[in-house]
Amino acid sequence: MPTRERVQELVAAVKGGRYVEAIEAFYAEDATMQENLGAERRGRQALIAGEKAVLERLSAMETSEAGPVFIDGDQVVIRWVFQMTSPDGGVRRMDELALQTWRGDRIVKERFYYDPGQLAATLPQP
Repeated sequence: MPTRERVQELVAAVKGGRYVEAIEAFYAEDATMQENLGAERRGRQALIAGEKAVLERLSAMETSEAGPVFIDGDQVVIRWVFQMTSPDGGVRRMDELALQTWRGDRIVKERFYYDPGQLAATLPQP
C-alpha cells in the first residue's frame, strides 16, 4: 500500500515533466498500462519505450493540472490534465483519470480513462 507521501512524489514528478523518470521510479518491473479499452502494455521497459515514443511525437508536453488524488488501500485514482503541443504548433488538452493498483511503493497496474475525441480538438491559439 502506498503512502500519501509516495503518491505525492509521483504527482510531483509528473507535474515536473519527468514522465520517463516517473515510470522508472514508481512502476514495478512487471507493471501494466492500458488506455481505455486498448491493449494492455506489459513490463516497465515497454512502458518507458511507449512514453518515449509519445514524447518524440510532440514538441512539448506539460501537466497543467493534477488532482484530486484518491487513495484507498492499494487503489489510487489521479486526475491528470495534459497540454500537448505538436510539431506544427497545435495544442491539445487531455483530461483523464488514472486508476492505479499499487504493490507496496510501486504501481503494478494502471488504466487510463478519457474521451479520445478530445485529442482531435486543437485549442484556439491566443
